[in-house]
Amino acid sequence: MQINREAILADWEAHPMRKPRIAKVTINIGVGESGERLTKAETMLEQLVGQKPIRRRAKQTNKDFGIRRGEPIAVKVTLRGKKAEETLRRLLAAVDNKLKAGNFDEHGNFCFGIDEHINIPGVEYDPEIGIFGMDVCVTLERPGFRVARRKRQRKKIPNRHKLTKEEGIVFTIEEFNVQVEGL
Repeated sequence: MQINREAILADWEAHPMRKPRIAKVTINIGVGESGERLTKAETMLEQLVGQKPIRRRAKQTNKDFGIRRGEPIAVKVTLRGKKAEETLRRLLAAVDNKLKAGNFDEHGNFCFGIDEHINIPGVEYDPEIGIFGMDVCVTLERPGFRVARRKRQRKKIPNRHKLTKEEGIVFTIEEFNVQVEGL
């Protein structure tokens, strides 16, 4: 994939409303069972981000894994604003500021996984909690995307104002000093 980085940066400089920003950062820990392990994951996630996570329930029954429909099996937290940006910097440091081009979708959003939460800078191992992995999903948008979500006079965002994969990669490289492999 070939990215014309200078052209994208020049476009953002000439048109400030086209420069992307972080809409939200979602952190998900899928435990696969309810009970004590889920409570420990919830405690660890709350300590990590300073915000109370919510529990996610199973959508369907799976007898092989012993999961019933409606049983809580995961926890997630959604961060926005400055807290999202600060937490994302710490989480990217856990993967050595390296992402793959395949981690980005066609709208510039990206997701990555962290194998062990103790890889995050500033996090100590607690034997009472254990070790958990997590998924981190970052949603990017341009200013003005609220038009598609607002309650009154909701409108469709034109394709020319939607982010592309290339713009998401350039934004991540510029803002977070990330190396993207596979370009």
